Amino acid sequence: MPYYRRVGEIPPKRHTQFRQPDGSLYKEELMGQEGFSSDSSLLYHRYPPTAILAADAYDAPRVTRTPNHPLKPRHLQTHKLDTTGADAITGRQHLVANDDVRVSYVTADRPSPLYRNAIGDECLYVEAGTATIETQFGALDVRLGDYVIIPMSVIYRVVPTGDEPLRMLSVESTGHIGPPKKYLSVRGQFLEHSPYCERDVRGPSEPLLVDETEVEVIVQQRGGWTKFVYAQHPFDAVGWDGCLYPWAFSIFDFEPITGRIHQPPPVHQTFEGPNFVLCSFVPRKVDYHELAIPIPYNHHNVDSDEMMFYTGGNYEARRGSGIEQGSISLHPSGFTHGPQPGAVERALGVEFFDELAVMVDTFRPLDLCEPGLSVEDTGYAWTWNRKV
Repeated sequence: MPYYRRVGEIPPKRHTQFRQPDGSLYKEELMGQEGFSSDSSLLYHRYPPTAILAADAYDAPRVTRTPNHPLKPRHLQTHKLDTTGADAITGRQHLVANDDVRVSYVTADRPSPLYRNAIGDECLYVEAGTATIETQFGALDVRLGDYVIIPMSVIYRVVPTGDEPLRMLSVESTGHIGPPKKYLSVRGQFLEHSPYCERDVRGPSEPLLVDETEVEVIVQQRGGWTKFVYAQHPFDAVGWDGCLYPWAFSIFDFEPITGRIHQPPPVHQTFEGPNFVLCSFVPRKVDYHELAIPIPYNHHNVDSDEMMFYTGGNYEARRGSGIEQGSISLHPSGFTHGPQPGAVERALGVEFFDELAVMVDTFRPLDLCEPGLSVEDTGYAWTWNRKV
């Protein structure tokens, strides 16, 4: 995380005695990355964070992966998924995946179990609804357009709030997700050319304390899932400080970078992970050269697959293809893709695009998962051949 944060009660000096009102010591926990060599935070617990009563194998949600063969562009219609009666963790419907990242979709109408992903960071994007993300570090209230970054091994749960179901896209990595290095100084400060900065980032503001005993937490790790029973609820930290914590950022706070002629996708980059990037396409003024063509040219990124989640507005380059709210397009390496027939002519002279989309570009091919294939629009690959 790019900056230091302090919440609740902590001692003036780290790794020193810090006593509870009854005279006993608070239990200090360091949560850090890369073996004490990268970002970390110190949490101060009322109870030992190590005290477990049981550890049993847990039946994990099933994941199947099928190569994109025969190779072709795909259109997945997430709003057709059967996601009734689900929570935001165990109800995830897997769409695409490779050895670096897995992308899923969920419609949740109930609180999730307590959960820890011990494989990598997660990025949750809220398409609709509201929720509270409860964590060891405190709570985050999230709403439409919010990205939430959950660092690896943070215990959390998702509690939908409000009247409508929570719709979320989840991006699970096998490493860490954060702001692109090109936006940060050598000490981690957002630079002036960054499309967002520290003022746009929201972190927990106060401790979250829950008094319960014998509490279940499910953990995803390499090789399977485990259900732990903790002696005390893990939400018992009276304070913490550091640079590692869950945080939220609204896509509506992303400041688009525009130019006289069409700007390539790297200007939309929002986060980076191991062998993938996430980008935000937001409402913006478009190209203002007198002969500009505002929409993308045909392109073939030979090193990457492009997955786009359409989450609002009108995406002009895809008009006529069947793409709609909640659609996901997958344009793989090995296929040249570009605007639909007629889109270039319609875009000439347009000054503003009202579009909202989240893109995941991966540098290894994406496989298709069973739920994604179940809602595929199988006619999408041929839409470039239609006459307008």
